[in-house]
Amino acid sequence: MRSFEKLLQQPFRNLIILDSHLSQIGTMVKMGKEKGKKIFLHADLIQGLKSDLPAAEFICQNLRPYGLISTRSSVLDVAKKRGLKTVQRIFLLDSRSLETGYRLLEQVQPDMVEILPGVIPEMIRQVVNDVRVPVIAGGLIHSEHGVCAALEAGATAISTSNTSLWTFDAK
Repeated sequence: MRSFEKLLQQPFRNLIILDSHLSQIGTMVKMGKEKGKKIFLHADLIQGLKSDLPAAEFICQNLRPYGLISTRSSVLDVAKKRGLKTVQRIFLLDSRSLETGYRLLEQVQPDMVEILPGVIPEMIRQVVNDVRVPVIAGGLIHSEHGVCAALEAGATAISTSNTSLWTFDAK
């Protein structure tokens, strides 16, 4: 809550509340509105509230944030019907998740999309430093540049379904 109070003093107009507790979220939304902020709640990460249709209705009717973020299309559908801005969160784990993400975007037609991971080489570097086993970089690697960037970031190997890269020698 202290971090949120500090954030309210910043010049940012749009604020995302990711990991929150049901007992605090109403107060946070109210405080944000009083400061003229547009509060986006991540519906899937409110502790004490299941991410389902009744929860989405509760958020929309009782908390009334500016917008709702979710990986669940049904939650975003409720938010759209209730006049909230919607953000579809998509985890880009591999080529299939990208394709699934595109299908969800067509179905839900959210106001915005959030893709994760946002910066792959930085994440590879972090994981390499945090773990004691070899790191294989996979997912969305579709160019020779991507292969080199992942290896330079510390990956031990590359996993890709792009057959044109299977013979590429990055040495």
